[in-house]
Amino acid sequence: MNRREFSKRIALLSAGLPAGLAVGQPAERKESPEGWYEEPAKKLPIRKFDVVVAGGGTAGVVTAIAAARQGAKTMLIERKGYPGGTVVEGGTALHSYFNLWKAFPGVARKQVVKGIPQEIVDRLAKVGGTSGHAEMVSGYNYDSVCTAIDTELYKLVTFEMLAEAGVFVAVNTLLAGAIKEGSRLKGVIAESRVGREAILAKSFVDCTAYGDLAAFAGAKYTEPNDYPVVNSMGVGGVNVERFHDYMQSQGAVTQLARGWRSGKEGQIVRVQSNSKGLPKEFQDEARKIMLAMVTTTVHDDYFMFIKMGFKMPVSPTDRDAVSQAELELRRRQAKAIELFRKYLPGCENAFIARTSPTLNIRRARVIACDYDITSADVLEGRHFDDDIMAYGFHDSAPRLQIKNGGTYGIPYKALRVAGLENLLAAGMLITSNHDAHMSTRNTVCCMGQGQAAGTAAALCAAKSCGTRELPYAALRESLLKAGVHFES
Repeated sequence: MNRREFSKRIALLSAGLPAGLAVGQPAERKESPEGWYEEPAKKLPIRKFDVVVAGGGTAGVVTAIAAARQGAKTMLIERKGYPGGTVVEGGTALHSYFNLWKAFPGVARKQVVKGIPQEIVDRLAKVGGTSGHAEMVSGYNYDSVCTAIDTELYKLVTFEMLAEAGVFVAVNTLLAGAIKEGSRLKGVIAESRVGREAILAKSFVDCTAYGDLAAFAGAKYTEPNDYPVVNSMGVGGVNVERFHDYMQSQGAVTQLARGWRSGKEGQIVRVQSNSKGLPKEFQDEARKIMLAMVTTTVHDDYFMFIKMGFKMPVSPTDRDAVSQAELELRRRQAKAIELFRKYLPGCENAFIARTSPTLNIRRARVIACDYDITSADVLEGRHFDDDIMAYGFHDSAPRLQIKNGGTYGIPYKALRVAGLENLLAAGMLITSNHDAHMSTRNTVCCMGQGQAAGTAAALCAAKSCGTRELPYAALRESLLKAGVHFES
């Protein structure tokens, strides 16, 4: 096919007209209540890259940096005006760079996630944007460390790292479709205030969390809707020590970590409480709004994350249902501030200092990949002959823990989107089993997956091969050179 013919097909595709290629659409399309409007065909400007990364969140940032550092001409498409995703909007801390050694006497302390994810923490430390890897004082049967971050500095630091790596960062840009030829992605459709564009590339990585690119490309997926959605807020006007001391006096503190805060070491950077012992009125109202009694901070007089939840009746891919949930979550935030002021010492002057621009998910679509990580894989600490990282944290601890404080491996095949030759997935959109997903969806695991996916995508582009043709030895060698930890 010559360039003129291909460009003609791209123009046809923008209107959804048949032209040999196909613009991928979600697997299910609801009937329009008002019928259909046929959009006129028009020519789209084309950009060309080696690697396109969809989604600049937790996994996407690391994916794009890794691909660019591998020498690939890389584009990152992000619908918001900054990178970071769940790390800066819905998380509490970065979980977790380490194994759960403190819960298992005699087990050695081991940092199991390094590479670019650790580099981000190092960069944050230079500008006062992290607690560092602060060891847990109590509650260490959940995590051995707390790595708290400043949300705004995280956005800046990662944006700078993307720029330094040479990534073409397209923020305020919406992924609007996929261009396919058979089982191979040829490009994506992106839309911004400059209009619609066709972005052509050799390799692609879906880091959207929602699985948007994979869905547009026709990948198989499910939508379990098995988590509440949340919106987090930063709360100012609080006294961290008074809050902790009151909770401690009620026997309510379940987790505590001390680390770097406002230029001083040994300060409280994480405190989690249950509501037992607190006034019944507080307990009842907190339960109604799904108020999570855990926060982290790297600043005096500030709770970096306070989260409210809402269980949606349908998947968070449903726009209309999400609109209702967005309003409900903001009502719950206002209620939470009311409860803090009324019942919690140290919080009499609390106010909302930051909110997430949209609700946050723990997952939406689960994308079918060549391998689906099982709960037994995680809990038994299994490793694979195509591991791309090791991981040792489980968000359901202490109920569920990786055996003997060890690690399990994420296999490369778990990132390869089934049925497509050149699409990888990284982040919370892999792993269908809920218990297994309670580990693989966590921030540091998503970051590690991103480094592997970006590296693999760049190597595939350089070798002009599909994801399944890439020699694992070449991928492992590149990851080792980039500082990724593998269990021996």
